[in-house]
Amino acid sequence: MKIPQLKKKPELKSCHNVTWEDDYSWIHQENILDVLKDSSKLLPEVRKYLEDENDYFSHQMSDTKEIQKVLFDEIKGRIKLDDESLPFKDVRYSYWTKTTTKGNYSIKLRKKIDSEEIEEIWNGDLEKEKLKTEYFGLGDLEVSYNDKLLAYSLDLKGSEYYTIHIRDIKSREQVGEKIENTSGGITFSLDDKYIFYSKLDDNHRPREIYRHEIGASSTKDILIFKEESEAFTVGIGLSSDEKYFFITSSDHNTSEQYYFKADEIIPKPKLIDKRKRGIIYSVNSWNGNFYKHTNEDAEDFKIEKTNDLKKKDWEIFIPARDEVLIGGLIFLDNWIIRSETSNALSKLILRNPKNNEEEEIFFSDEKVIVPGVSLTQRNRNTDTVYLSYSSPKTPGRTYLYNLKTKEKKIVKEQEIPSGHNSDNYIVERLECTSHDGRLVPLTITRHKKTKLDGSAKLLLYGYGSYGSSMSPSFSSTRISLIERDIIWVTAHIRGGMEKGMKWWKEGKLLNKKNTFEDYIASAKFLIEKKFTSKGNIIGMGGSAGGLLMGAVVNQAPDLFLGIVMAVPFVDSLTTNLDHSLPLTVGEFDEFGNAKDKKEHFDYIFSYAPYNNIKKMDYPNILITTSLSDNRVLFDEPAKFTAKLRDYKTDNNLLLLKTEMNAGHGGKSGRDGAIEEIAVDYAFALKIAGKLNTRS
Repeated sequence: MKIPQLKKKPELKSCHNVTWEDDYSWIHQENILDVLKDSSKLLPEVRKYLEDENDYFSHQMSDTKEIQKVLFDEIKGRIKLDDESLPFKDVRYSYWTKTTTKGNYSIKLRKKIDSEEIEEIWNGDLEKEKLKTEYFGLGDLEVSYNDKLLAYSLDLKGSEYYTIHIRDIKSREQVGEKIENTSGGITFSLDDKYIFYSKLDDNHRPREIYRHEIGASSTKDILIFKEESEAFTVGIGLSSDEKYFFITSSDHNTSEQYYFKADEIIPKPKLIDKRKRGIIYSVNSWNGNFYKHTNEDAEDFKIEKTNDLKKKDWEIFIPARDEVLIGGLIFLDNWIIRSETSNALSKLILRNPKNNEEEEIFFSDEKVIVPGVSLTQRNRNTDTVYLSYSSPKTPGRTYLYNLKTKEKKIVKEQEIPSGHNSDNYIVERLECTSHDGRLVPLTITRHKKTKLDGSAKLLLYGYGSYGSSMSPSFSSTRISLIERDIIWVTAHIRGGMEKGMKWWKEGKLLNKKNTFEDYIASAKFLIEKKFTSKGNIIGMGGSAGGLLMGAVVNQAPDLFLGIVMAVPFVDSLTTNLDHSLPLTVGEFDEFGNAKDKKEHFDYIFSYAPYNNIKKMDYPNILITTSLSDNRVLFDEPAKFTAKLRDYKTDNNLLLLKTEMNAGHGGKSGRDGAIEEIAVDYAFALKIAGKLNTRS
């Protein structure tokens, strides 16, 4: 089949006295955000190219149809399709969700306390069927405090423009008119007369908080807060004691909070602490005190306490510790639970506020686990919580745990219907030395039968941006590769916060290349230790992890058998120079400001994947994107693919697959998500020569 070609229309670009040529910049339309909302506005020749690439993908992957179906059935077979969540006890009702064997979306249920009659208040599959839409994205689903109203937000394109609806639960009739162009979040007032929501501006940035009177026209909505900076976005939430609403305005690096009493008739938000660049803080209130989680004079955070937000006589409640990330607090009447993370491992700490004594809550003898905690009820006068954990080889387990007596009872275990034996797998936590001596944690999961003689294929997963930590939790999908003798490794590289704020700072801005060096050092370490061999590694990353993949494949292509890049941020220089795009301005403190700062321009130009494609051999590459993605526009991976076809000197696979009705998260629904994973894994097995193997 003929290899697709995108027409070249060379354009000379210049910035800071540097000039470069871009053959494919023409596909970035001026009305690109309108295209995300309405794909009919896409240039016909661009649509033709994307469709040609999809046809080429289907042709080249035709020999994987059987394995895709096998993988789909395997992955779905490990999911308990007719499952239910644990109940949350509110004042009058207990609420929970369930999924069904045939359904793709969740159902929300409730029953009155001390009653057995179950009421279905939301059914995602029925809602989707009623709307006759291919994509169905649920942003938020909230019940009013009086249990009479259901508010929900929907995105029917994948472009993350959410429309809010409110309905009467009993009559199922819509209350008032819909509210369009919101970020999706919904917060009820305690008297259930209003909801608070954030509206998107022309650049898809939530910078305004509105109060909407339920049942009234949205044209009468009152603006209660507006953020003037284009770099900051806003959100609103209720305090733990339900006495205050807190408005948070932040970018990735700095935050600022405002508050107003929950019973204020006309909210007038008051500033807590004025923003300072690089200072992140959040305040909560409980039992007459305010608690501030902040990194001011505490790189890895601390928690301070005061009883007066006007006087602000803050005192240390939880002190800072170097490279130990201090998490937030969960309050009960008699207990406080908090988390902390160090060296890519988290733990939960229980505090008795009467004597301030602390103890770690222990879960398991396994060393590499992900713990979690959630409330069982709205009334905080209780000693019981839900405690959960999983590990790379152990499915999730949830206990009803008594904080006072230490008694625990297992109330939910992630069931693997097709069967799972944790003893078949080995989990290791190793560290490798990066280019500058820093130790990078690696979480390695393999089958016990896999030989460590260098013969195994290995999938190396990485992300490394925005301070997002990759938790070593259980994934039932990965078993399909591990059972086929492919070792799965997660590299906890810099740019995340697995080792505290310093780990993040050392992987962003003018330190961004540390992220790539850490990943390459991890690959070389795994080769040296005989987990795999050179040319047998499959790199995988999505979004900012796609930036990582693009950078490392340009830098060290010979290490890899293949690369899987999902919605990849690969034309990062072009995007950074365009301040009208939704995310650019808010990410100046993550990636830099190339337009206004030459030092940032030079640095980004030196690693941006699209600008650094070379005339050389590349490994097999699968790139996936979505037409309605407003976080990483589809034109980035499209341009990257087209240029790579011009430059690469090999005959390896280069495939671009575009979802024409989806957004940044890919297809909606359970089956859609499984199908996408099956495609990625089928590609990995194809290039690994394992199409005929069974798990």
